[in-house]
Amino acid sequence: MKKSIIVGLHIGFWICYFVLTIVLVVLSLRGENNTIVEETTERVLYFTVIPSVISYYLFYFLVFPKFRKKKFVRTIMYAFSFTIGAAFIGHLLIYIFLGTESLIERKESMTVGFIFSSFICLTTGAVALITKGFITWYEELKLKEELKQQNYEMEMALVKSQLDPHFLFNTLNNIDILILKNATEASTYLNKLSDIMRFMLFETKTDKILLSKELEYIEKYIALQKIRTVNSNYINFNIIGSSNGKTIAPMVFLPFIENAFKHTTNKKLDNAITICIVIDKEFVKLECRNKFNPNRKLSQKNSGLGNTLIQRRLNLLYPGKHTLKVEKENEYYSVKLTIVQ
Repeated sequence: MKKSIIVGLHIGFWICYFVLTIVLVVLSLRGENNTIVEETTERVLYFTVIPSVISYYLFYFLVFPKFRKKKFVRTIMYAFSFTIGAAFIGHLLIYIFLGTESLIERKESMTVGFIFSSFICLTTGAVALITKGFITWYEELKLKEELKQQNYEMEMALVKSQLDPHFLFNTLNNIDILILKNATEASTYLNKLSDIMRFMLFETKTDKILLSKELEYIEKYIALQKIRTVNSNYINFNIIGSSNGKTIAPMVFLPFIENAFKHTTNKKLDNAITICIVIDKEFVKLECRNKFNPNRKLSQKNSGLGNTLIQRRLNLLYPGKHTLKVEKENEYYSVKLTIVQ
């Protein structure tokens, strides 16, 4: 939500609050002399207005985060502490500006006033929680819509990037050659290609998928890439740890792996591409390293997914819960992505 709208909500609330307070004071003091009106106005200022402002923003900035984290006991403690504290500040202001005589002469009325002031502070605090809750809900709704749009763009980009005619024709040609040599193996690879297409088009619609599914898809993608070379040591792929029960956003790791294949030209080298996925209790980490030719110029249409789009999607999916380190050193390009679970 724009800051101007948020500021407008605050200003609108306080305008309504002050107008209502003035109307109530005027109606309650109709026919009274000026001295009583003046003193009552001061008492209203100290008892309600100033404590309400204090209470409102304490609830807004300090109580709401506790409520949001479902720490209800601490929320209640904060709420009553701030309410009583704000009301006490109102009494202290009366003591400072109206003097001790006002307190001594009106002990009974001051007690009633304290209770009334506390009630007003609690009410304005509740309004602050509602306001902050509405703003947070709206911002999360907008973020969800933006994430949905980004997921759609990412999905479309991945489809165009990986299942382009060049990739499909090369894979199908390799499978076609295998049919003459080993029909059973060719059928296996054809099924892998079918599974990849089905996964990308149908199984990535949700926000989260099982990490085991993501890894299964990556393994099939790598297997299809391997049939394009006779060097079995061209790719070094390892998974460390157990993926049981863990979830992840679909196609988080694949863009980096896909780019590694696009930028690696010499398939005769051993370990030209090294991919390691480490699964820990608190995080999942991808380390992808590939050898590239610094003199080679890639066309825009064959350059893979841009880092800007990938980084933006990561920021939406895992704000403050991921680290991405990209390095290009000598003839090696490395990516290290850690996602906190």
